[in-house]
Amino acid sequence: MQSGSSGRYVEARVVQVGFIDDKGLEGALTLESKEGRKFSMRSFSGEVALHMSRFIRGDRSSLPSIYNVVEELAEHLGIHLEKVEVYMSGSALRGDMYFTGKKDSLILDGYRASDAIALALFYDAHIMVEDAMLEPNDSLYST
Repeated sequence: MQSGSSGRYVEARVVQVGFIDDKGLEGALTLESKEGRKFSMRSFSGEVALHMSRFIRGDRSSLPSIYNVVEELAEHLGIHLEKVEVYMSGSALRGDMYFTGKKDSLILDGYRASDAIALALFYDAHIMVEDAMLEPNDSLYST
């Protein structure tokens, strides 16, 4: 898979996660940089949004099966998720996951941004967002 954009990345945190619809089928979230610049994303599984909400609250009691596979492989290889980078790829949002360890490192490229963010929340890893995706903060342009 192709690696993420070559643009500059800014650290962000999830400040809001929820659902677009009453049935909880479609998830949405807002990421915010330290400077207060935001990026909102939607059109991902409501189930993933539910897991994100749990992880933010510190509830790591159950892990979806595919995330569990990632956890088992990382444990077996002696690596941990250091950061994810979220970027635009055409009309889709993608995420690269950076795993590091004492001996090895591994980059998983081009996965769904929502899954990458959910894993970052589970592992308390850094979430990096392509700078160009964040809305301008008017205070940054004040004179």
